[in-house]
Amino acid sequence: MRVSQAEVYFTVSLGIIYGAFVISWRDPPFVNYPTSFNVTRLAFVNIHIRKQLQRKWSAVGNNLACLLILLSILTTGVACRLAGTGSQTTDNQTFQAEELIENKGSDTLVNLALAWAESYMESHPQVRISVTGGGSGTGIAAMINGTVDIANASRAMKSEEIEEAQANGFSPVEFEVAQDAIAVVVHPSNPVNQLTLQQISDIYTGKFTNWKEVGGEDRPIVLLSRETNSGTHVYFLENVIRLGKADSDLLFSPDTLLLPSSEGISAEVRLNPNAIGYDGLGYVTPDQKMIAVALDENSPYVLPSVETVNDNSYPISRPLFMYTTGEPSGQIKAYLDWILGDGQALVPELGFVPLK
Repeated sequence: MRVSQAEVYFTVSLGIIYGAFVISWRDPPFVNYPTSFNVTRLAFVNIHIRKQLQRKWSAVGNNLACLLILLSILTTGVACRLAGTGSQTTDNQTFQAEELIENKGSDTLVNLALAWAESYMESHPQVRISVTGGGSGTGIAAMINGTVDIANASRAMKSEEIEEAQANGFSPVEFEVAQDAIAVVVHPSNPVNQLTLQQISDIYTGKFTNWKEVGGEDRPIVLLSRETNSGTHVYFLENVIRLGKADSDLLFSPDTLLLPSSEGISAEVRLNPNAIGYDGLGYVTPDQKMIAVALDENSPYVLPSVETVNDNSYPISRPLFMYTTGEPSGQIKAYLDWILGDGQALVPELGFVPLK
């Protein structure tokens, strides 16, 4: 519905004046105001109100009366001026509504998703994009429940999640948006520089509890992990602790300290010389030491990097995903197309690996 500026000023002024009557008089006069804007009628109403104020208001109320009279006169003038200029407007002039895209999920992806959103909104001001974290599981659940448009995930959807979405009437559509390496990190003072996947598994299941068992000093190992709703936690469990074996039932040691964010792991590793943790490559800071990882004792030890992810030599790398409720359309499709195209230029700036 289109409303002219003159009608807005007219309505506001009448509301102010009528409100003053209600407050000041116990039996306020009722004015049959016009249902559509008419400048001549508005001037008549203002004259009528001034006469009413002059007859019925006491000396105590004269100052307020004068103020309201002045306001009504000024409003009439503004409304008349707007009515004159309003004739130049056309029916095609309407307020352009912004479209909001809700994007939620993986804490690994949240910084990259924020960078994408900010860059896209600069060139597409008609679109607003809300980005929040909370973990891959949280984002996928919100997408299934229909409370977000796009779910970010650092793991693929589970079969039971897909079934739940289908029960809600849609099939999720998966978009691979970037690649990532999971870095195993320790305090810079830790002399251990390299580990095999089997050694990392033995550390996190509690089989090894002292650094001397893997070539380090005689110190207890402090285990750090993301929480269970994290896609990184799930990927590390399935591909590092269980070594990719579908029939394995190995779990994190009960002594593992679960932290709610990547920043939490980084902070703890910086402060604790006995700690070991894992994080997305984009969250590793210079005050942490990355461990070179080998598939087994006969394979080369490789540090995570953009290059070693691209050449598949680093053994703990993974794709990063966005999910939608069915095939996207409109602004959501346009945004995802941009991410898969021009948006890839931002990926290495955040420490991730762009699509080939």
